[in-house]
Amino acid sequence: GVALMFALAAHDGGWPFPRGGAQRITDALVAFLKSRRVGIVTGQRITSINELPTADAYLFDTPPSALASIASSWLPPGYANRLRRYGRGPAVFKLDYALSDPVPWRAPACAKEGTVHVGESAEQVGSALKAVAAGRAPQKPFLIVAQPTQFDATRAPAGRHIVWTYGHVPNGWVGDLTTAIEAQLELAAPGFRDAVLARSARGPAELEADNPSYVGGDIGNGRFAGLQAVFRPVVTRYPHATPNPRVYLCSSATPPGPGVHGLCGEHAARLALRRIFGDHQGRPQRTD
Repeated sequence: GVALMFALAAHDGGWPFPRGGAQRITDALVAFLKSRRVGIVTGQRITSINELPTADAYLFDTPPSALASIASSWLPPGYANRLRRYGRGPAVFKLDYALSDPVPWRAPACAKEGTVHVGESAEQVGSALKAVAAGRAPQKPFLIVAQPTQFDATRAPAGRHIVWTYGHVPNGWVGDLTTAIEAQLELAAPGFRDAVLARSARGPAELEADNPSYVGGDIGNGRFAGLQAVFRPVVTRYPHATPNPRVYLCSSATPPGPGVHGLCGEHAARLALRRIFGDHQGRPQRTD
């Protein structure tokens, strides 16, 4: 289902990435907002919606549980409790590498891809994901491997390369998956270990510390299975809205779910524009 969603989101030609690093996306968005004289505040933790400036609408790019906590005084208790019961998804264990050479893939075609999915077989991939769903770390994890310096030399010193990879583990898992991940990489790319200059490992706890939205190390913002794959975060006609007409949720805990597409924010913004500002096309109105 997730693979189909990626294909529908136009990833069928490969997963694109920005030259110079993902920070370039943030820089471009900030530059656009500043050109529209929008104020931006970072590095300030908000524990209550009452700490925010007065506004017509508030859009939260957070997990449902965080919205329930921050806006508890603005939301009906029953709705807030439903947000708190939102099912968490599996976590990931992530490794970042500095390499002396490109990944020595056994299959030459892999060297031509920005992102490679690594598994011994469809059965082995299924077994790994079933183990995670059952609350166990897989002995042979299914990996997603990104190798941007194959196409963007600006990300590393001349002649060097960077690679990042992750494997799924149970939410909140405590342990080290490095050995299992590198064993899988060595099978797919014999000699990989010999190219490693340095590595940095982040488990679920470290990922959540870096970004509190990754609850328990869940980078997808909620379990993507069953009814929750469609009805996120609760069963309602307008999932991006809350019972309070001024409060909206725009994270990947809303449809269409996780992915680098921006559609969760677009849907929430269009709904807010229509409901609060009367723009039935979902476009901002001119005020000059």
